Amino acid sequence: MIIEIFLAIRFLREGRGQSLLILAGVAVGVAVMVFLSALIDGLQQRIIGQTLGTQAHVVVRMPEEIVRPLLEPDEGQRIARVVQEPAQRTRSIVGWQRHLEAIERMPGVEAVSATVSGPGFALRGAASRSIVLFGVDPARYDTIYAVSQHMHAGAFAPSGTEAVIGIELAADLGVEVGDRIRIATAGDREQTFRIAGIFDLGNRDVNKRWAIVSLRAGQTMLDLVGGTTSIDVRVHDVFAADEVAGRIGSRTGLSAESWMQTNQQLMVALRSQSSSSQTIQAFVILAVAMGIASVLVVSVVQKQREIGILRAMGLSRQRVLRVFLVQGLVVGLLGSSVGSAMGAGLVIVFANAARNPDGSPLFLLRLEPPLFVTATVLATLVGLLAAVWPARRAARLDPAEAIRHV
Repeated sequence: MIIEIFLAIRFLREGRGQSLLILAGVAVGVAVMVFLSALIDGLQQRIIGQTLGTQAHVVVRMPEEIVRPLLEPDEGQRIARVVQEPAQRTRSIVGWQRHLEAIERMPGVEAVSATVSGPGFALRGAASRSIVLFGVDPARYDTIYAVSQHMHAGAFAPSGTEAVIGIELAADLGVEVGDRIRIATAGDREQTFRIAGIFDLGNRDVNKRWAIVSLRAGQTMLDLVGGTTSIDVRVHDVFAADEVAGRIGSRTGLSAESWMQTNQQLMVALRSQSSSSQTIQAFVILAVAMGIASVLVVSVVQKQREIGILRAMGLSRQRVLRVFLVQGLVVGLLGSSVGSAMGAGLVIVFANAARNPDGSPLFLLRLEPPLFVTATVLATLVGLLAAVWPARRAARLDPAEAIRHV
């Protein structure tokens, strides 16, 4: 194999102009692949992060109530009836503690939290605002939504008669940490809460309507003592949420809805982005393969006399074949290495240039080792495969015909 490597490098060095040109082409192609992959992945992660910042990966609830006809027509009979869908009322999950423990043990589940929620009003003086009241276990709830990491003031510590509200709701009511508000719910239930913290989850509607209290306080206010309306689930892989939701539904008999079902339009947009990126990368790979193949074909034509002499000196067809395969391998490996470095540089420059008015990064671009490994391996394989046809052509050369005009 030593002679094949020596000849391959020798041929590449003799055609420096062609070699440098194809190396540049491979490097640019790999740089485009790395940059696009990092850009699309960063954009998708940012969109998903913003979407799931105020939403659990999977939400488990009681199944919706359905109409069950009292009479079924026998054969030959007809019944004239009007079927009306029943109004859905707030219901507690039967045996929610048992379901909570079972879901927590399922593979793929990272965290779970029981939640009781319902409508209400926040009151202070003459100000009154419609809210969604959440009763939660703070430690479990924070593993789902990470509210403690988005506190504007105070701390995420809903307990007893202390509540945590959004920054927009606090502004509407004119309150700060330490002030008191009244929360009223259906059935003339009303209680005064002290503001323990004010959060900003980056969603104006959430910041304007969410009020979070302890689980026991929420159960009392919403007349669901000892109950919960939902179990929020966080999974390890956000794109496996549908699969996890299916397992939860089949094992518990409850209704489990993943974020992918709730945000179907977002999923269509993400798939379109991925398809566009893959299409561009496929054309880049095709262009790289054609460039390597065309340069090696020209090299075969230029070196046919040398190949003929080598064949006459006893170099076998298999060794001639390997010479040009090694050339394709070297071009792909060197070009992909340079291209990975160029792609990383482009990502860093773009990340520093594209910033929000407040100075924060516009895109979260991640340069992870698997990205470079994939690009390098792919480009190297493309270089090797692109060299197959020129290598076979070189191996088929007749020594006598090749050196006829020497």
